[in-house]
Amino acid sequence: MNRVIFTFFTIIIFLYSPSIPSSFPTTETSVFAEKAIPPYAKWGRLAMEKTKERYPNSDIIDYLHIGREVKGDVTVERFKLWLRNNKKEFGVFITISFKTKTGDLLDITFRETTQ
Repeated sequence: MNRVIFTFFTIIIFLYSPSIPSSFPTTETSVFAEKAIPPYAKWGRLAMEKTKERYPNSDIIDYLHIGREVKGDVTVERFKLWLRNNKKEFGVFITISFKTKTGDLLDITFRETTQ
């Protein structure tokens, strides 16, 4: 009988001891790392700012990063923004070109679309 009680308490102490890891759930709080800022975020903000300047009476209602293409010493970022004004909804493709090494802006183009 004493051996059974001793074994029972030994198991309980072993399972709930803070110095010995167990497979039982604990009340510890998990901490998750924040998502990293994507490399295109800077250019996405610029695309939205320039679109707002170009279409001041429209609201940006959707944002899509289409992709990045590196062509030698020039990088091209492409975005599609969906805009709404009182009369209609439409898309705008924005292409931003910059020097890959320095990040110096070279060109921004806009192309409207109905899709």
